[in-house]
Amino acid sequence: MEISLKIENLGAVADTLKQLSGDQARVAYAKAINDTAFQVRRAMQAEIKSVFDRPTPYIVSSPRVILATPGKLTASIAPAYMGGKGIDPQKILQAQEFGGARRDKRSEAALRRAGILPAGYYTAIPATPYPGSDDGRGNVRGPFLVQLITYFQAAGEQGYKANMTDKRKRSIHKGTAKTAGRRYFVAYGHLRSGKTQHLAPGIWAASGPYGVDVRPVLMFVKAPIYQARLSMERVAKSVDVQEYLDRRLRFRIREAAGV
Repeated sequence: MEISLKIENLGAVADTLKQLSGDQARVAYAKAINDTAFQVRRAMQAEIKSVFDRPTPYIVSSPRVILATPGKLTASIAPAYMGGKGIDPQKILQAQEFGGARRDKRSEAALRRAGILPAGYYTAIPATPYPGSDDGRGNVRGPFLVQLITYFQAAGEQGYKANMTDKRKRSIHKGTAKTAGRRYFVAYGHLRSGKTQHLAPGIWAASGPYGVDVRPVLMFVKAPIYQARLSMERVAKSVDVQEYLDRRLRFRIREAAGV
């Protein structure tokens, strides 16, 4: 969303505005535009919190303000990618605003390249998350996901540094004083024949004596199609951008004139 200068309803400060030089006025205009941009950003964040189920801080904080300046009296507010290994939040939020299918996550691309994740399927956390796997917001914890990727020798060009050694695998199978030993395996359920046909497609863990405790870790599900939920039009209406900009212009003009 862009906010540009539109001077309206300044009658109350018209005489005050005449006291300012051109440069002083443009500084006041830029400040008022930026005030409005940050108000819109707060409204965007409120909208994200209202339409997402337990959004991560990464997504909530992603809308960024590109500031207006005295030389360029326009500010922009848009999700910004902050680097690292996460998905660009702009892609996530666009799917929520316009609907449609989402793109592969980095982990899904790795599993797909390794021939583990079937075509047309994506990953999802089970309704009852595997112990220690979730972040409390319905997502798999990064370190746990890396463990799965490297366990299945799926690390490669997707940003995972190295596949797991046999020694490390044995330590996972054995477990620790705090963590039960476990063995991960892939089941394809009805998608393929075999002894795991009775299990839903996904990655599972077997633990306990003789591996009798079998639990889902990461499920393979059909491609999700998002319905449009975010609305930038609704955000703009909630802020009443022009009315807010008018008020901030009057304030910044008086501030610049020292009255």
